[in-house]
Amino acid sequence: MNFIKHTIDLAKKNVEEGGRPFACLIVKEGKIIAEGANLVAQTKDPTAHAEIVAIRKATQLLQTEHLEKCVFYIMAHPCPMCLAAMYYCSPDKVIFITSRDDYSKYYTDNRKYFTFESFYGEFNKPWQERKMPMEYHPDAESIKVYARWKEKSRGQV
Repeated sequence: MNFIKHTIDLAKKNVEEGGRPFACLIVKEGKIIAEGANLVAQTKDPTAHAEIVAIRKATQLLQTEHLEKCVFYIMAHPCPMCLAAMYYCSPDKVIFITSRDDYSKYYTDNRKYFTFESFYGEFNKPWQERKMPMEYHPDAESIKVYARWKEKSRGQV
């Protein structure tokens, strides 16, 4: 099976069904174990990106948060949310089919705190300099939660 073509077909089908032009396949040992299309428009859930949808399916199927020995095929270079999710689940490889530059003249997704052009840079800034207001309110009690977790779990993730 041509996984790149299948990813493109999944994104195309999603567009025809009222969704956005993004899709993700998760492949393990040459077999598709999960696929997802961007369901944000359909569900009104801003986290329902194709990668997140597919990760949720794959982790449920495999009963693990670790997607080692998996390859992700994604329609476009991932947004920071999806990129972070992929870092957390540790696939062997991510193959993306279009770059932001490739599709930017056709698709933009500007929001209150970022534009298409500034999205990645916003995450590189110190939290005090981000456009989205953030405040730090430390509380000594909060660290005890982490200490207790470490004690109970012996630091195992």
